[in-house]
Amino acid sequence: MVNRIVVGAHYGLKDWIVQRGTAIVMAVYTVVFLAVIGAVAPDSFDAWRGIFASGFMKFATFVFLVSLIYHVWIGMRDIWMDYVRPDGLRLLVLMATAAVLVGYAGWAVQILWRT
Repeated sequence: MVNRIVVGAHYGLKDWIVQRGTAIVMAVYTVVFLAVIGAVAPDSFDAWRGIFASGFMKFATFVFLVSLIYHVWIGMRDIWMDYVRPDGLRLLVLMATAAVLVGYAGWAVQILWRT
């Protein structure tokens, strides 16, 4: 029998389930988005803008983007924790990744809700 010593923040099953949940949200959005594109068949900028003018599509797109960002965060955090050994460098890379993802979220809000 192997005695395993668990250290750190105890990531594992919860994050695996969350990442699968975000993948499901993204898959459902993709199906809905493709159905809308198939129904509308946008051929101009105004048609594309009209698709995202409705509150439902803005909200659905924002939920998709938040799910995508959280999905990426879990994956990148695990990669950095596995492959970046020096603690200081790992913290720096994690902070940079978080800053970039928060910036992307802000950018998405700006794009979706600008006038």
